Amino acid sequence: MRAIKPRVFITRKPPIHVLEDLKEYFDVDTWDFEESNVPREHLLTDIEKYDGLLCLLTENVDEEVLSKGESLKVVSNLAVGFNNIDVALATQKGVMVTNTPGVLTETTADLTFALLMATSRRIIEASAILREGQWKTWSPMFLTGMDIHGSTLGIIGLGDIGAAVARRAKGFNLNLLYHNRSRKENLESELGIEYRDLPGLLKESDFVVILTPFTKETENLITINEFKLMKKTAILINTARGGIVNEEDLAKALSDGLIWGAGLDVFVEEPVPLNHPLLRLPNVVTLPHIGSASIQTRTKMWELAAKNLKEALLGNMPPNLVNKEILANK
Repeated sequence: MRAIKPRVFITRKPPIHVLEDLKEYFDVDTWDFEESNVPREHLLTDIEKYDGLLCLLTENVDEEVLSKGESLKVVSNLAVGFNNIDVALATQKGVMVTNTPGVLTETTADLTFALLMATSRRIIEASAILREGQWKTWSPMFLTGMDIHGSTLGIIGLGDIGAAVARRAKGFNLNLLYHNRSRKENLESELGIEYRDLPGLLKESDFVVILTPFTKETENLITINEFKLMKKTAILINTARGGIVNEEDLAKALSDGLIWGAGLDVFVEEPVPLNHPLLRLPNVVTLPHIGSASIQTRTKMWELAAKNLKEALLGNMPPNLVNKEILANK
């Protein structure tokens, strides 16, 4: 008798080589509509059929999903972050949770620094002015921005991506500061970066880059009180997660001149509503969450997420298990 394969659901269509590999081991269903999320009701109706779920940040794997997914053994997240998953409940139910760290570090650092440069030198605004026929003449103060070289960069969250951004910044002769929940003395020595408490970093930095994970502790980490500490010429860059920076307070800080500008790749609600106040401000550069969006890196993320899924369902240790405490119960 032919063995029954475990069933898995993938909430987008992966690259063909990834899909073919998984189909050797599992019965695979995919959501094939790249431009739309899996409808919530579809996920809730069908999740009970699956042993494994490979999902994106767009899927909220909460109590309702986990309670209906009684056969689930693993939730493989195509991302470094996993705030879209109720990890505590998954652990309680014996469901492995995995993510895709490491492979996107350098690509996300590239985008972070590109966003910093585009914001400080008003690149997007300048291109639009040219294309719209508004460039009339050369003028000494026309589209003047902020210098990067020789400035002070403050990094909030000195993980792998934060360290990679710091290495890029050294090439621009930036002074480097960081704030982290724990000191990184090895990186202080390697990078010439100095630790500050959060108020100290905000007061001293010309550029503040948010690269900390989104947790209960970091939610609304940056509010109007923090903006009041920053230089009026400062620029905020967020390529971590929406919600770390209070968006209402950021809009007020930008409108009132508490800070000079902001570059954002992430938002609380994604996709961002077109009536969002931050989209109406001229001193904000906005991107649609493309931090890791290179062909090479997104392919590696798919491959790693698939490997995590496969190893977990085959009874092996997945390479990137988030809730390692689950092993004590196995």
